[in-house]
Amino acid sequence: MPPKPTAPPAASSSRRSSTRSSTECAQPPTRSSTESAQPPTRSSTESAQPPTRSSTESAQPPARPNPYRRLFTLPGTRAFTVGNLIARLPQGMFGVSAVVMIAGVRGSYALAGAVTATGLAATAVTAPWVARLVDRYGQARVAVPATVCAVLGSLALVLCVRGGAPDWTLFAAYAATATTPNTGGMSRARWAHLLKGDPGAVHTANSFEQAADELCYMLGPVLAAFLTGTFFPEAGTLVAAVLLLTGVLLFAAQRSTEPPPRRRTPAKAPLRAPGMPAQLAVCLALGAVFGAMEVVTVAFADVQGHRPAAGVALGLQAAGSCAAGLVYGLVRPAGPAERRLPWCVAAMTVLMALPLLAASLTGSLVLVSTALLVAGTATAPTMVTNMTLVQERSPEGRLNEGMTLAVTGLLGGIGCGSAAGGWVVEHVSPTAGYAVPVGAAALALLISLAGLALTRRSVRPAEH
Repeated sequence: MPPKPTAPPAASSSRRSSTRSSTECAQPPTRSSTESAQPPTRSSTESAQPPTRSSTESAQPPARPNPYRRLFTLPGTRAFTVGNLIARLPQGMFGVSAVVMIAGVRGSYALAGAVTATGLAATAVTAPWVARLVDRYGQARVAVPATVCAVLGSLALVLCVRGGAPDWTLFAAYAATATTPNTGGMSRARWAHLLKGDPGAVHTANSFEQAADELCYMLGPVLAAFLTGTFFPEAGTLVAAVLLLTGVLLFAAQRSTEPPPRRRTPAKAPLRAPGMPAQLAVCLALGAVFGAMEVVTVAFADVQGHRPAAGVALGLQAAGSCAAGLVYGLVRPAGPAERRLPWCVAAMTVLMALPLLAASLTGSLVLVSTALLVAGTATAPTMVTNMTLVQERSPEGRLNEGMTLAVTGLLGGIGCGSAAGGWVVEHVSPTAGYAVPVGAAALALLISLAGLALTRRSVRPAEH
């Protein structure tokens, strides 16, 4: 602000007044009359002086906000995320709890394995149908009754096991749990609805969801083993049922963030959408990686005489994936997802060879566990990119169905990988079994490259 002009001092006598007026031109200029001639003061030359820190704050680029914090500033996102995490944790508990409960009470691992395999097959058939109803009628209207049915199936399984019911009742009861809704898919659908038009934020949300998946599948089996070993064989199934129902009720109560239902949509089925068959084939191959790695690691630890440590080794793999997923959400990957996927799968193929090398060259479970930790860092970026492609290729109004089909493909691949890994372990060796995940990852790479080539071929005629 420029200084205010000062008024001339009043004269005390006429002589002083006349003298001052007659000599104004001869006297040296005063401060008030020569402000323009004097060197500029600080206030008038702020623009000429080097800018201070306070005056240049506006010129500095603003600090980039944390993308995860930005996600959870949206109204309702924290509440539905908490509910979804509670509902998702039991997904890693039900299988382990059922095996321990059935084997502990009935004394047969074969029966326990057959029952859980039946439940997996029932899920592969039922889950897409439940997801289609979710898209058509809304998440809350479908997820809650579907969850109640699944919880009743779990309670029936407990009663049948404890009450000595015929074996076929165990299969029927556990098959009823296949109506469990895909809570992870519903959460991703909410993010896609809230962040529509912002692909960077959607990428961060998908990375968070993948990290949450890894965290739940890492903690779920540990919690189930603790409950069944500390209390009684049925404790894991009962606690998982309570958590599932509580989480889904809390999740469904957040109606403000729920995507609107599409009761009538002209969109074709996701299976017939362009690029989706190849994408589901990639999911099948990736599932085989996870299923084989789990069986082979358990067998390798058993041969080393440290079977309980297999859970720690697999937990390290999940921890590596969880950390990589959170970091991946902080970056903005360049290029479309269909071009990034082959690179991600290629990195996964290379890193999955590390446990094979560690087992072959050293035979040390500690080094194999370390290799699993490093190999796990490729899982989340691959799965995030894969799920992004599934979202992009799912027809409008059928997003839940498309993502559930991807999960079904993963479950089918896990079953195939478990069978293949078990066969190699039994007929060759546990060390050779680590080649199965590498082969499955290489197959996923070939499929993704073929899918990219088909996409480019279909785009070229459109451009011309």
